[in-house]
Amino acid sequence: MPLTLSVLAMTLGAGGLIGLVLGLVGGGAAILAVPLLVYAVGMPSVHAAIGTAAIAVAVNAATSLAGHARAGTVKWPCGLVFAAAGVAGAAAGAELGKSVDSAPLLLAFGVLMIGVGGLMLRPRRGVPRPEVHLDRTSAARLLPRLVPIGLGVGLLAGFFGIGGGFLIVPGLILATAMPLANAIGTSLVGVTALGLTTAASYALSGDVDWRIAGVLIAGGLAGGVLGLAIGRRLAARKRLLEIGFALVVIAIGTIIALRGA
Repeated sequence: MPLTLSVLAMTLGAGGLIGLVLGLVGGGAAILAVPLLVYAVGMPSVHAAIGTAAIAVAVNAATSLAGHARAGTVKWPCGLVFAAAGVAGAAAGAELGKSVDSAPLLLAFGVLMIGVGGLMLRPRRGVPRPEVHLDRTSAARLLPRLVPIGLGVGLLAGFFGIGGGFLIVPGLILATAMPLANAIGTSLVGVTALGLTTAASYALSGDVDWRIAGVLIAGGLAGGVLGLAIGRRLAARKRLLEIGFALVVIAIGTIIALRGA
């Protein structure tokens, strides 16, 4: 599609909004990328929007991963195993997604958004285990949980072109009982890997607009800086922000599902 001034402005704005939300509430913001590219930027192909969004998701996740690694919140063995299983699922999911027509794909995406919003509304439960670590002694207990959950999350991420952070975080907690801070940092290993896998699959099919992806990434980086700054000031109201974002995701998902139907 032509990169007109209006398209450039809308793409920058879309990236900025995604980065802003990501900085405010953490994982889950990337699910807005595809609907924004389709309805705000005006990309004519849903498949191209998925492939382009995947590039931006992977780059932004890799940038955030570097910060979490420096802070020591990443449990690398768990993250790498989860990511490896997820890559296999993402490769299969991307191929499946490319074979589905735009209307049913949008319908399914809308339903997914409604489900994700519902999951975000649920309070987090469970006793965290900060000492959990994947090694030879714990492999027999953790691998049967990490591998199938990673595979399933990867399948969804590849099919819909999303980073899957909102699924990886609870998936890691379910599999290992690691604290939320560790789950968020560790999830970025999987988000980066799944985004790159999905993007590579769509790029091989010619379904990535590299110019739009570059502008979206630039906007996301700028919005992320602003979101983190605001998020620090509103740290005490983080749960309220999460609930508000969840309601927005449900509303957008309902509109997309109705249009797809």
